[in-house]
Amino acid sequence: MTFGELNLIEPILRALSQEGYERPTPIQEQAIPAVLKHRDLLGCAQTGTGKTAAFTVPILQIMHQEPDAGRSTRQIRTLILTPTRELAIQIGESILSYGRHLKPRSLVIFGGVSQVPQVDALRKGVDILVATPGRLLDLMGQGYISLANIRWFVLDEADRMLDMGFIHDVKRIIAQLPTKRQTLFFSATMPSEIQSLASALLHDPVKVEVTPVSSTAETVSQTIFHVDKKNKPRLLLHLLGDASIQSLLVFSRTKHGANRIAKDLVKAGVSAEAIHGNKSQGARQQALQNFKNRKTRVLVATDIAARGIDIDDLSHVANFDLPNVPETYVHRIGRTGRAGASGKAFSFCDAEEREFLRDIQKLIGQRIPVVEDHPFPLGTAAPEAAPEPSERRPSGQPRQEGRHPRHGNRPSGRPPRTATGRSWPRC
Repeated sequence: MTFGELNLIEPILRALSQEGYERPTPIQEQAIPAVLKHRDLLGCAQTGTGKTAAFTVPILQIMHQEPDAGRSTRQIRTLILTPTRELAIQIGESILSYGRHLKPRSLVIFGGVSQVPQVDALRKGVDILVATPGRLLDLMGQGYISLANIRWFVLDEADRMLDMGFIHDVKRIIAQLPTKRQTLFFSATMPSEIQSLASALLHDPVKVEVTPVSSTAETVSQTIFHVDKKNKPRLLLHLLGDASIQSLLVFSRTKHGANRIAKDLVKAGVSAEAIHGNKSQGARQQALQNFKNRKTRVLVATDIAARGIDIDDLSHVANFDLPNVPETYVHRIGRTGRAGASGKAFSFCDAEEREFLRDIQKLIGQRIPVVEDHPFPLGTAAPEAAPEPSERRPSGQPRQEGRHPRHGNRPSGRPPRTATGRSWPRC
């Protein structure tokens, strides 16, 4: 099937062609016709399936074809709510790309930056607003934003909203929406609270389900390297000696770890930057842009910071630390091997992470091939000397380990399981 068979108007088809897109992804093929028929939509899809175009393209078309009611004052008619600043920005870029021949007035708002330019843009009038919950509520509270004229509401990555503690903010926003609207709801997983929210929000929705979270992209080649924790930086440098790794996204479990990995790579002469929640928005966006433009070869990220990263030609992904939630592994490696392109994902597994690896392999239903022939096999790291008394952690001081947004500090072992034995219910 081509985009031309989805009853899209010529200006959008032209924009898609200019972006190099000819055939819709499975979620686009199923979702676009449903949205064009003004149906509510429940999309069970993770990042990398093409879901952004699945909702932006039909909304742009419907808005263009609707009467110009409210347009003289540019009232906000579409609200797209998303959990992270990076994802909000990328959705905003997609709207500009797909709507380049329709010229809707869109705006992206998020926290961490001055609100003045955002308020100035709102005063001039906006058709489509892409927002993160916190900044949206702030500007609503100050009287700069009214949701009274919303006709289309998109809640993107609802499960991540729950993960990040935004669900109550989301409910406050929903309470301000008009009852009569078209709602599009997207989530990669469906925990019980998200299922309840979807049931309350949607009216007789069309359900679209693609790429279950347990599935890994067929075009992604996966490998595991068993290595001592101390030798992980050396192994990463060794692998980067391969010139075919033109761009590499490295995942770290912690912010501190991401900084350390990037710093070690730069010391070794490899261009690298880190992004995580402690970085300013400007720094994060600059680092992402440098990575996209190939000015930076390696981008090191935590899971939340990387959620909005969408790079079509990313060749390699590395799990410097294995995630303690197996579904996260699938999300991570899904950053490569997109749009039918091939990609490679390699993961480092130290002795303490073996249980995480078992959980991952159980979830995806396959054994990941192990690379035996590498310079730093498990058990070859020199033993670390005991710390001097002054260096030891004071009694009662918490260990600075990675935190799972729900499970708190879990330096070892697996996260709590539901009654079904999984961390997350699947769609």
